[in-house]
Amino acid sequence: MLLNPHEYDPAHFDAETRRLLRATIDWFEQRGKAKLTEDYHARTFYADFLEFAGKEGLFSTFLTPAANAEGHPDKRWDTSRVAALSEILGFYGLNYWYPWQVTILGLGPVWQSGNDVARKRAADALDAGGVGAFGLSEKDHGADIYSSDLVLTKDGDGYRANGSKYYIGNGNCARTVSVFGRIDGVEGPDQYVFFYADSGHPNYHVVKNVVPSQMYVAEFRLEDYPVHAEDILHVGAEAFSAALNTVNIGKFNLCFGGIGMATHSLYEAITHAHNRVLYGKPVTDFPHVRREFVEAYARLTAMKLFSDRAVDYFRSAHPDDRRYLLFNPITKMKVTTEAQKVIGLVADVVAAKGFEADTYLAMSKNDIDGLPKLEGTVAVNLALIAKFMPNYLFAPQEYAPVPTRTDAVDDEFLFRQGPARGLSKVRFHDWKTAYAEAGHIPNVALFTEQAGSLVKLLTEAAPDEAQQADLDFGLALTELFTLIVYGQLILEQAGITGLDDEVVDQIFAVLVQDFSVAAVDLNGKASSTEAQQAIALAALRKPVVDAGRFENVWARVRALSGVYAMHP
Repeated sequence: MLLNPHEYDPAHFDAETRRLLRATIDWFEQRGKAKLTEDYHARTFYADFLEFAGKEGLFSTFLTPAANAEGHPDKRWDTSRVAALSEILGFYGLNYWYPWQVTILGLGPVWQSGNDVARKRAADALDAGGVGAFGLSEKDHGADIYSSDLVLTKDGDGYRANGSKYYIGNGNCARTVSVFGRIDGVEGPDQYVFFYADSGHPNYHVVKNVVPSQMYVAEFRLEDYPVHAEDILHVGAEAFSAALNTVNIGKFNLCFGGIGMATHSLYEAITHAHNRVLYGKPVTDFPHVRREFVEAYARLTAMKLFSDRAVDYFRSAHPDDRRYLLFNPITKMKVTTEAQKVIGLVADVVAAKGFEADTYLAMSKNDIDGLPKLEGTVAVNLALIAKFMPNYLFAPQEYAPVPTRTDAVDDEFLFRQGPARGLSKVRFHDWKTAYAEAGHIPNVALFTEQAGSLVKLLTEAAPDEAQQADLDFGLALTELFTLIVYGQLILEQAGITGLDDEVVDQIFAVLVQDFSVAAVDLNGKASSTEAQQAIALAALRKPVVDAGRFENVWARVRALSGVYAMHP
């Protein structure tokens, strides 16, 4: 289940997809770990990677929708292979995942646009080896797009754009920059606009890189930048929706970047620890070390299961099935924070080794905290998730089963998601089904009891109006809800893949603990009532302990020692 570059051969993909994924791995492996770490610490811009990607047509093949492929048989926007590449790039470091990620964001408003001239321009730029950038955030307003200070003023048949953008990845070199702004003198939703800009234009000024990193996260300024009709991507409410829908598309990849980073970190840590002798015995003979490794493995396996299953819902979405809109922020919020935990666990084991300049772990420890903060903070995504809670828990709807989606087709619905509203109306299939089917697994049964406590709280001690306005209380409540959704897709994917019950049981031992921690947090909130506190504390459970199960899962982790090490 875990990515191993030495044995990677994704047979479910077509030949050209396999070639490009393998070529990407080979490029990093031949380049070697010494070069990877040296460039990281020297903050060397990744121009060589962008050159490789351009030469191979990597971004062009994976990020050009079939509608703009001009008959090229391998070009499409296929979320399953986008996810695969995101995981590979994360495996070799956040700095290589990042230019891919912000290219995806930069292309979002273009592929959602009906402007054929702009679409052709973006496709040609990708063919030429170019990358994209998403000009949304501003220094003073962040991603508060209601308050944009980048203003377009009328100039004959077009406009002149003035203002700056901040935190813009690839903003130093992107030939496709989707810029969000507002039209001077227009009020209400009609003032918003997305337009196409080019970092090579003389009126486009790169101010600086705002981060101390290999990544170029630009501040750029437009000074009387000419915007013509052929540059306009969206206007009015459509521009607002394009911004949010682009983030829907882009933030899905954060989970796979985190999975890649956590996987590489686990390989490096288990190989080091299992071959290190302290006090006359291997480090991995210590019980606390085994516990940390088993927990890290369980969390990483859960991350992979949830995210892989979420791909299927993403690809199967249509106007009458928007369940992906819940699973998407959970991949962004939950999986990325789980990646933090996995890397934290293995870093605790290797201790001082994890600070050494020639280790991957030194890089991943430094970078992993960025993922939960990109494309909306954890709090922002929890608040989004809360909108789905009533229908998910209390109003299930029948749907046809969603199959595993690795077919080579274009996910064109992602670029016609429509208005970014109506989230509270999205319906879901019955979450209890997946739990019932796995009810014979001890910790799944225990977790199902805990899930019932949240249902009880919402029916017998529902938040009052004041609590509903209390974001701190609401976030704690939503954390409990998130765990239920997370567990559901883990169980679905475990069933599809035939994962051993012992591993599933170990995963849910972790989730039982996490639910208990979240319940204690809810109990302690300033506004929680006595009734809510009683239900929350009654939900506390100790996971079912099974020494044989633990040893069998530990044997899986121990077997990873020496399985992968990056070419020197």
